[in-house]
Amino acid sequence: MKQMSHLDDIPSTPGKFKPYFHRTRWQSSVAKLAFWSLVFVGLIFIFFYRSPVSSNPDPSRRSLRTYSWGGPAWEKRVRSSARVRTRRGFSVLVTGAAGFVGTHVSAALKRRGDGVLGLDNFNDYYDPSLKRARQALLERSGVFVVEGDINDAALLKKLFEVVPFTHVMHLAAQAGVRYAMENPSSYVHSNIAGFVNLLEVCKSANPQPAIVWASSSSVYGLNTRVPFSEKDRTDQPASLYAATKKAGEEIAHTYNHIYGLSLTGLRFFTVYGPWGRPDMAYFFFTRDILKGKAISIFEGVNHGTVARDFTYIDDIVKGCLGALDTAEKSTGSGGKKRGAAQLRVFNLGNTSPVPVTDLVTILERLLKVKAKRNIMKLPRNGDVQFTHANISSAQRELGYKPTTNLQTGLKKFARWYLGYYNGGKKAAS
Repeated sequence: MKQMSHLDDIPSTPGKFKPYFHRTRWQSSVAKLAFWSLVFVGLIFIFFYRSPVSSNPDPSRRSLRTYSWGGPAWEKRVRSSARVRTRRGFSVLVTGAAGFVGTHVSAALKRRGDGVLGLDNFNDYYDPSLKRARQALLERSGVFVVEGDINDAALLKKLFEVVPFTHVMHLAAQAGVRYAMENPSSYVHSNIAGFVNLLEVCKSANPQPAIVWASSSSVYGLNTRVPFSEKDRTDQPASLYAATKKAGEEIAHTYNHIYGLSLTGLRFFTVYGPWGRPDMAYFFFTRDILKGKAISIFEGVNHGTVARDFTYIDDIVKGCLGALDTAEKSTGSGGKKRGAAQLRVFNLGNTSPVPVTDLVTILERLLKVKAKRNIMKLPRNGDVQFTHANISSAQRELGYKPTTNLQTGLKKFARWYLGYYNGGKKAAS
């Protein structure tokens, strides 16, 4: 199999304070207002003036000043990539295009004749070389991936000046549940600030694009109703990552209500497949099994099973395209709302949760290597014990119907992995 040949194939609230002398309610309110105003100003000062000179600045903030873009040749590439090839095609800006889902969605859109322009900052949350390989794959398909950050308002405005995008597929995000305990600011930077920045540019665009964006099944958090439905409560996040995705859903509601932006959120359930993310269990299990290293398999309380609603990438892509195809036009113009706009959220899962132990068993058969299993108690790091999607809304509204079971999907992943890596070492180009 040739390498890269295809896609498959923040002080806490003050305690009660009893003053030494009587204060009127008005005086107390003024004092509180003054106090919190000072705290707020102080935080702003620290954030904007001390962060840049930190000894270990957040790469995602530093990146805004390192990208080079613009000029006639650059604009020509942007226009060419975003040019629609069919009569009723879309012109789509895909953020996070060099990511796992972004690459597959971009390629699928291009294949059917839509104009596609990618945007990615190529951060090092995981090996950037994999992202570069995906970029090369897209370049050969005619998709130009602009290197830049969604927090760069000037860049986003320029892109909308060059191309009047009809749609935005917003997949850029800081992913991963556990990493939030190491670098929480990166989640706020990307998943909240970046999303707001993108929406600010979109609401001021004329015409406004329709937006489909990636939320997450993680928003269900400590919810125990099974299967998870879009009607269930999502106000008990179990991780910072989940909290930022839930915040994104509320932010989407706000911009839809005020500016008339058409917004569709997609809650992905454990996406896997070729060109996947190395931080996902199925990916690093494969790597470690092949290397003869022990893998940690978590179990819940009282030896409870940990299970995931694993969803194959091709099924996710179909859901993404279905969301784009059924997205109604935004109703605003130049930042002013003209009427009610579409606001939706859908689960995209496989509806068949599989125990992680079964996942490992399948990988053992496919790789022909026995795994060294290390059973461990599920840590309090944001992981939840199970996920299970109710996809009836997506089936009804998007025509979404997953068709790939875990055995079939993992077989395709393993074939790609063994082709892209050679016994754990990157294969030669």
